Amino acid sequence: MTKASLLLLEDDPNLSESVSEYLEEQGFNVVCVYDAPSAEDALYEHKFDLLLLDVNVPAGDGFSLLKANRKGGNTTPAIFITSRNAMSDVEEGFESGGDDYIRKPFALKELLLRIQTILKRNFYHNPTDAITLADGITYDSDNQVLTINGNLQNLQLKEHKLLKLFIQHRNELLSHEMIMEHLWDYDETPSDGSLRTYIKTLRKLLGKDSIVSHKRLGYQFR
Repeated sequence: MTKASLLLLEDDPNLSESVSEYLEEQGFNVVCVYDAPSAEDALYEHKFDLLLLDVNVPAGDGFSLLKANRKGGNTTPAIFITSRNAMSDVEEGFESGGDDYIRKPFALKELLLRIQTILKRNFYHNPTDAITLADGITYDSDNQVLTINGNLQNLQLKEHKLLKLFIQHRNELLSHEMIMEHLWDYDETPSDGSLRTYIKTLRKLLGKDSIVSHKRLGYQFR
């Protein structure tokens, strides 16, 4: 079985070594770089299955790096690793084309679980085509734009995250626990009430039968 190849952009040598050694022990190939230009070179020279990008790095930043590569057609999934914790930074990360965001300090096991989850999705960014969800309804996951009959719809950040999760797992039954873990970071308090509100909003836009509720089990996006 071919090992998944990961790019790790992290300017702290000690953290880079710890993360790379751990992930290699878990069966991954890891290419380590320590600044933005080196990351650009690596992206040009190699094909990766997943990108792990620190934000504050020498000669650039992870957000700009990924955003430029998304515009250039790079569809590789990406996780931002950063000490930034403001909501505006989280929003910028997803707007740059990121698929997940993990804050320092973090447990290596948590990072592994996030990597495994993304690699299982078989979901890639498409820089040109929006996903058709139904007649007249499309979703551009890169730019987080939901369009219904040509009209742009406003969604909250967690509503975008929930919609992307449903698209990535279309027709699968997703447990409440999985959805909660995806929408709320470890330092946030999940809310059943908020989740129901997000589901209600998406049903209103996409159709009441688009998201099926399975009592005590979870939700299924059709």
